[in-house]
Amino acid sequence: MYIDSHCHINFPELAERMPELLQRMQDNGVTHALCVSVDLPDFPQVLALAEQHAHIYASVGVHPDYEETEEPSAEQLFQLSQHPKIIAIGETGLDYFRLKGDLEWQRERFRQHIRASRLSRKPLIIHTRAAAEDTIRILREEGAGVDQGGVAGVMHCFTESLEVAQAAVEMGFYISFSGILTFKSAKDLQAVAKALPIERILIETDSPYLAPAPHRGKMNEPAFVKHVGEFLADLKELPLKRVQEQTSKNFFDLFRFAQ
Repeated sequence: MYIDSHCHINFPELAERMPELLQRMQDNGVTHALCVSVDLPDFPQVLALAEQHAHIYASVGVHPDYEETEEPSAEQLFQLSQHPKIIAIGETGLDYFRLKGDLEWQRERFRQHIRASRLSRKPLIIHTRAAAEDTIRILREEGAGVDQGGVAGVMHCFTESLEVAQAAVEMGFYISFSGILTFKSAKDLQAVAKALPIERILIETDSPYLAPAPHRGKMNEPAFVKHVGEFLADLKELPLKRVQEQTSKNFFDLFRFAQ
């Protein structure tokens, strides 16, 4: 079996095709998916999907790219996270690639999410792009790591260096690889995945974005996570069943609910 640890199936282009999307998940052995929140106005849609489908779970958070949106407080995120189908805080983090200028508001938003994670005891879903140094620094300053009393989380859609991955793993984080891992140009990222222990790895689609080979350029969906798993098994020279079982176990261990 496979688990899509990060997707956005509430986005309109996927939500309008929900019955067929769920059927293809079943046909491809994808047993669970985590639908990830990107802002508070759309959070009710994310939660509704999780409430309607036993194998879909959800998070609550505001993406760092959403500049013109309601700013969440740690207390607000904590209160929203108390629903039993909400298993994570995020996605949150820093993105210095898409947005420029004074981004202190982004760093403060990130801090509010980390504080909500500590309050709720629910893991963080971290987005970081062109901001790895500040991301790791703020995680440490706010005590996100298990060594500081936090509950850590996952570095999603990872594209950073092995050094960044190792720093995150030392704090108790998992590293999640998306369809980018299957791209021919992603040699550096493939080296990172090869070096990390399978016990710290998750797989995801980040759908509707970043469809893996052989679907690159198409709209992504949770069923395609199997291609990430298959590529990872070949890359690490592991039996496919081992990758399926371990990445699924990692998901259940991180998000703290029974299989």
